[in-house]
Amino acid sequence: MNCCGLLNAEKEPVPLKSVEVELEVRDHVATVVSTLNYENKEDKPLEAVFVFPLPGDAAVCHFSAKIGQTEIVAEVKEKQKAREEYDDALSSGQQAFLLEESDQSPDIFSLSVGSLRPGESASIRLEYVTELAVQADEGLRFCLPAVLNPRYQPRGSEDVCIQVTSVPASLVPYSLSFSARVSSPRPVSKVESNCPLDALQYLNTEQTQATVKLVGGHKFDRDVELLIYYKDAHQPTAVVEAGQASAKPGSLMGDPVVMLSLYPEFPQAVMSSVASCGEFVFLLDRSGSMDGSRIKSARETLLLLLKSLPMGCYFNIYSFGSSYEHIFPKSVEYSQKTMEEALKKIEEMGADLGGTEILEPLKHIYSQPCIPSQPRQLFVFTDGDVGNTKEVIHLVRKNSGSHRCFSFGIGEGASSALINGLAKEGGGHAQFITDTDRMQPKVMQSLRFALQPAVMDISVKWDLPKGVSVTALSPPITALFQGQRSLVYAQLTGQSSEAAEGCVTVKYSLAGHPSQNQLHFSLKPAEDTGRLPVHRLAARTLIGSLEMEERESRGEQEEGVKKKVVELSVQSGVSSAFTAFIAVNKGDGEVLQGPLVVRNVPTPRMMACCMPMPQYRKSFSPVVQLNSYRRPQSKVSESSLPKQPPRDPLLQLVSLQKASGCWVLDPALAAALGKTSRKVEKSKPASVNQEVWGTILALIWLHGFKMDAQEEWELLAMKAVSWLRAQNAPCVTECVEAGNALLGFNVQKDALGI
Repeated sequence: MNCCGLLNAEKEPVPLKSVEVELEVRDHVATVVSTLNYENKEDKPLEAVFVFPLPGDAAVCHFSAKIGQTEIVAEVKEKQKAREEYDDALSSGQQAFLLEESDQSPDIFSLSVGSLRPGESASIRLEYVTELAVQADEGLRFCLPAVLNPRYQPRGSEDVCIQVTSVPASLVPYSLSFSARVSSPRPVSKVESNCPLDALQYLNTEQTQATVKLVGGHKFDRDVELLIYYKDAHQPTAVVEAGQASAKPGSLMGDPVVMLSLYPEFPQAVMSSVASCGEFVFLLDRSGSMDGSRIKSARETLLLLLKSLPMGCYFNIYSFGSSYEHIFPKSVEYSQKTMEEALKKIEEMGADLGGTEILEPLKHIYSQPCIPSQPRQLFVFTDGDVGNTKEVIHLVRKNSGSHRCFSFGIGEGASSALINGLAKEGGGHAQFITDTDRMQPKVMQSLRFALQPAVMDISVKWDLPKGVSVTALSPPITALFQGQRSLVYAQLTGQSSEAAEGCVTVKYSLAGHPSQNQLHFSLKPAEDTGRLPVHRLAARTLIGSLEMEERESRGEQEEGVKKKVVELSVQSGVSSAFTAFIAVNKGDGEVLQGPLVVRNVPTPRMMACCMPMPQYRKSFSPVVQLNSYRRPQSKVSESSLPKQPPRDPLLQLVSLQKASGCWVLDPALAAALGKTSRKVEKSKPASVNQEVWGTILALIWLHGFKMDAQEEWELLAMKAVSWLRAQNAPCVTECVEAGNALLGFNVQKDALGI
């Protein structure tokens, strides 16, 4: 065995030496150019197979290889044809390169580099464009996924074709260099990352252009997350991109394409009336990979969620792994009794249910009849490693009329295709929570969205100059949330003068009130970058809709849709589920000597605590392996367990709140406030009952001590204020003054909202 050079876990040499990534962000569209440098240090010809994640909605639009001075640009072809061409090239001694999307999930790609002669180097260039999602704090999130956790394949499933070779993150044997250029019509206020960055460099005095890069010597041992903040980020915008001169007018690539970013603003009167009804279903991943801080954070988040629910709603909590469990046989009305029962069960939840079988609990939830006048809101928490992503998303789409789905991707390696797909098809909102993030603020933002009244009857109306017609490329908008971006792509056919203007109006009904938002925009195309990112993203959006349609159609219709996808993919140069990029180096035709050796390039694995259970099946990939996880069980005596760390003071106080919103004056509340029962009792104004006094003290403590975490407790405080108002308690002003004196604050009555 050759043990020189870079080695993977199996002690085989690793042909991938380094990864270079250049990111260009224009407003909220990112163009990513990755260069992967390979070198064969062995004495045999080599085939290198690298399986890696990309953002699920990325449009891969360029793939080329450089060997010595020869550059070969790949073409998009129907997948089976591309695979056959690749095999034929290798068997006739030619070099070939194949890039294809996994059949199960659009965020997994397989790159086959075959064949590298002994001592030979190759540079692979891969380009994709993607939209940047808006985060809870208005930052735009770009993620360069490094971590590919082995996808859990459901039992009984034969359809496996993902090759994953994983090593612990610390042993990843290739380096990453990463630089980014950001430009926007609005100033760039800051750029943050989970990895060390060099200082942000502004390129102009308006601060609308900037560059930043990772500190040198970065090991590509985790996802690289970049958060970009603009001033006045919530302005609606329109970008018109001119078509490709070489493409036929009237075709998608030949015509101009417009991308609209809409931020609906709802009337304040409607927004202030938070819904007091709904069926809230929480679905929590308890697979082995959730062990440790992830499951602890999830339990704490469920506590906050349950305390923040409105009286009169219904709820249930499901958890899943290889099997699934529920706290109640069906959703129950929210009350003190049902809340306490649920919290008791949550405390006992561990990451001990094995694999990640999310499909069956979802089927069970959808089989439950909806409760009249209680709109269903589904919250899904998972670290998102499943092999049947497309099937799961299809199920959510099929049931999209009966609920809204809010999804949360937890930790490194969470599948963006799964998390974004659940929210997109379920008319909800997606959030990504890395292991360094606090889960609670993001989840509470989604609960605020879920409590917003559902927007009905959404329509988009275009007003364009004579001679210009429009073809929508995006699926119809099914969900709108206050201040959250909605993207619309459309093809513009026909001629207009340079100075011409268009107008788009989004009409909808909110809580029975008709409403609309309007955007006027110039039809003059933006400066041409030659990369056509808007066209590529529009093509990817249309391809995604057609792929979903193909899953729902049968027979001739299915074949017709598939043909449409292949045609669109080839025309736009954007990858799809039915196409692949193929490049063949015809070269000198010299036949390779000796057998071709396969080397699988390892990707980082973030979960050291899990035990792999491989499954195998013959397929096009040289080797097929998927891992599922079950945490080893062992009996431990109570005395040997480590003592529980003291609970976070905020969670301590929140855990004492009643379902109605009030706090009862007892020794536990006094302790949470940091006072003795005697002192708290003694400070109480005589005419006030204990629940009113306890509730006012809790509100003063939250405002005085925990303003930095207000987004976490805001909803449960609103519930407490509603309860107080309903009591018509006397001497509220006196209570607030006495509470401030006791706790050492100066919180005004108005600030408390009472």
